[in-house]
Amino acid sequence: MREKGIRLSPYDAGTPGVYQVLGLCHLLLGHVETAIDLFRKSLAGNTRLYYTHMSLAAALGLKGDLVGARAALAEGIRLRPDINSVARLRSSFPYSNPQYLGLLEKMVDPGLRKAGMPEE
Repeated sequence: MREKGIRLSPYDAGTPGVYQVLGLCHLLLGHVETAIDLFRKSLAGNTRLYYTHMSLAAALGLKGDLVGARAALAEGIRLRPDINSVARLRSSFPYSNPQYLGLLEKMVDPGLRKAGMPEE
């Protein structure tokens, strides 16, 4: 449904957020390359989304592109200096669904660690 919205209104102000959500869904499913493409589309529409930079860092870290992952992580932290560890990022999420948190721990956290984000 979100893909249809992007096709119908590709320049809508909410499109970068839609790309972010789609990218995170693909990342959690293990579709790392697709997630990277979607995060980059999100950032092309709005470079101020710190969480998209951090999501991109996680995906690039999982892919093994550590230079790109570190650059994306640095930009995310520049935009939100208070979110400078895996623990702080996790505490900023309003979600408590155990399955969702388990997927984040499996797919996002390892990528962020590879990008250089400390645990605490």
